[in-house]
Amino acid sequence: MTEHSDPLGFTHHDHAHCRESALQAAEDTCAREGLSLTKQRRRVLELLLRKHKAMGAYELLDAMRDDGQPAQPPTVYRALDFLVSNGFAHKIERLNAFVACAHPGERHKPAFLLCSACGLVAEMRSQGIGEAVKAAAEELDFALERMVVEAEGLCPQCRGAAA
Repeated sequence: MTEHSDPLGFTHHDHAHCRESALQAAEDTCAREGLSLTKQRRRVLELLLRKHKAMGAYELLDAMRDDGQPAQPPTVYRALDFLVSNGFAHKIERLNAFVACAHPGERHKPAFLLCSACGLVAEMRSQGIGEAVKAAAEELDFALERMVVEAEGLCPQCRGAAA
């Protein structure tokens, strides 16, 4: 399992390349694992990849309709279920929204930094955080079943604008 330390979303990068490589990773994974990246699933992923911001299901539905593609809520929810269960997207629990995976095709447990001003979401490594929580849970004889790490604050750009 490879984990990256750079929180993609707050860093300057070639976003067009970012989108293209994420779509290619999804296509490669689907081909390798015999999964079907349908037109609707691909479209939802493309919409999530537009920006490093979380989008709710109805926001995705509106974007699809704005693009002239008829879609119904069950279609979007099924596409999101597929994308999340196969590691192409993540659910941001705090926002009840979804974001494209910054490292598709890799097995990892992400943590998220959420900018409370502009809405950008950065995915970062959670290995050390996860180990600390597991150790604390063991000390308390707590059986940890699931962990979601989401932290709110200001991204570098918003922090700079506030200064």
